Amino acid sequence: MRNQTAHIPELLAPAGGRAQLEAAVRFGADAVYFACDRFGLRQRASNFALDDVPAAVACAHAAGAKAYVAVNALMGADDVAALPAYLEALDAAGADALIVGDLGAFSLARRHAPHVELHVSTQAGVMNAEAARMWHELGASRVVCAREMSVADIARMRADAPRELELEAFVHGAMCMAVSGRCLLSSAMAGRSGNKGHCAQPCRWSYALVEEQRPGEFYPVEEDVRGTYVMNAQDLCMVEHLDDLAAAGVDSLKIEGRNKKAFYVASVVHAYRRVLDGADPAEGAAELACVSHRPYSTGFYYGPAEQSPERDGYVRECLHAADVRACAPVGDGAWRVEAVCRNRFCEGDELEAVAPGRASFGVRVRDLAWLPRPDADDPHPSPVPAAVANRSAEAYAFTVAEELAPGGFLRIRTP
Repeated sequence: MRNQTAHIPELLAPAGGRAQLEAAVRFGADAVYFACDRFGLRQRASNFALDDVPAAVACAHAAGAKAYVAVNALMGADDVAALPAYLEALDAAGADALIVGDLGAFSLARRHAPHVELHVSTQAGVMNAEAARMWHELGASRVVCAREMSVADIARMRADAPRELELEAFVHGAMCMAVSGRCLLSSAMAGRSGNKGHCAQPCRWSYALVEEQRPGEFYPVEEDVRGTYVMNAQDLCMVEHLDDLAAAGVDSLKIEGRNKKAFYVASVVHAYRRVLDGADPAEGAAELACVSHRPYSTGFYYGPAEQSPERDGYVRECLHAADVRACAPVGDGAWRVEAVCRNRFCEGDELEAVAPGRASFGVRVRDLAWLPRPDADDPHPSPVPAAVANRSAEAYAFTVAEELAPGGFLRIRTP
């Protein structure tokens, strides 16, 4: 943040799986949140088996980050019956907090996970200090602000709520057209409950009008032959307004995206971490334009949230080109890189490196070679010179003029 005398809030990142968790903490997240294969609201994410949670928590803690587990689905009677043993396992795993939206689940968590802090999910729709105070009296250490709140609303709630109660607010990622995500469209139209973590995102589908006397004749609502996207919420991006949120009293800045890949998580965490540590917010905005996203807006923070009814699809200035696996000096200021290909790039291409702790920078690919996988017939295959890297998930080697950090990412500008 530009105002370095202000308190710097926690940066909280999504971890849909182990690769995303590792990327988040490598690129500077102060905390991560993830779910197991039950009771979370992102069932399409990789998620974690319950037995894998201790290792995930240990990974976060080894990097100095906290680990929060989402138990934020709405609970039916069968869910509640299964919760005690589940909560006890999370308590034993050393999770720092549970993110809970259901009052019954919250009550059970107090009894069966007594060593874990309780954070109230945005699903609970906390929008005022009285609600925040009530949750605090029940044992919550943090509430996640309803996504419909403005910066002024949050400041008012901060002033009136108990000082020791932390406030968390979303700063980046997809927005839902329903109040705090509590939507029935997916359940009604696709038989998949968004409140149980199975949202099919029908609000993103295209729609047209049909007049009852003219079945089969579709009339676009907007000037678009494909239909209209009347519920097509823009993505949230607050990287240029972090000082406002800190001044309003936000303790934790949350990035949405447990369905996203490690490259996305690393790129977004990298941008927000840089700005929180003093980089120009314009740099952060430029970085965030590189990842796949719907048109950005500031959500409800400064007025009504915006939609994009005139278009579908995502915007991105770059493609994920490769994951850096190793890098070693080869003399004369050159470095030999091994990387896993994710999208096509060629000999002589200018790639951009995304590395922890520094601004992104360009490198030119030289002496590109494919690295065949070892097998029984050839346990030590020789590199094969290549003009293009186009074998997805295969390893390539090439020379660059600057050191690249293993665990970093490479991207390429789209035409």
